[in-house]
Amino acid sequence: MNYQVSKKINAVIFDLGGVLFDIDYTYTQQAFRQLGATTDFNMVYSQQKQAGIFDEFEKGNISPAQFRDGLRKWLPSHITDEQIDNAWNALLISFPPDKVELLENLRKKYQLFLLSNTNEIHLPEVINRIDNAHTPGQMGKLFIKEYYSCRMGLRKPEKVIYERVITENKLDPSTTLFIDDLIQNIEGAKTAGLQTLHCTPLV
Repeated sequence: MNYQVSKKINAVIFDLGGVLFDIDYTYTQQAFRQLGATTDFNMVYSQQKQAGIFDEFEKGNISPAQFRDGLRKWLPSHITDEQIDNAWNALLISFPPDKVELLENLRKKYQLFLLSNTNEIHLPEVINRIDNAHTPGQMGKLFIKEYYSCRMGLRKPEKVIYERVITENKLDPSTTLFIDDLIQNIEGAKTAGLQTLHCTPLV
């Protein structure tokens, strides 16, 4: 992954999943189908769209237990919490070493921040995997501050979530670059005056 950042940029706000941490939604979709889901998970949970329960979980408005119970309406009655968590986490792949190296190089020149839509099942698993693959506390060594939707009560592409990052860190949005893999989040960042870069897969 190679970013060409303008010399006028002083700070960079990164998304996590799909930009830095590799993910694949089809793995979670397949995992729930294997559990016997009675609905097509492609329709209720994908990179492009998701049902309301997923939005509420990403905002921290419901607990992991409430989230699991909400998913059970689509699952056989014998499915355990552990099976649900494993299926939910199936999309998580890795934080490649080359992306850690990229961030280490960028942080020498720019203020780096993280802004991720995530939830209280994915997040602990992601942090655990990053710490195990690299060094404990790796994220804190790369970013000045990390922002997670489930701990903010907000999620992208709501304008206010970008404004909070800007205000709390006294950033100038005109010299701050936001990088995300979802176009709706890019458009949301633009409403807050941020410079943007849409990260798309290399095909």
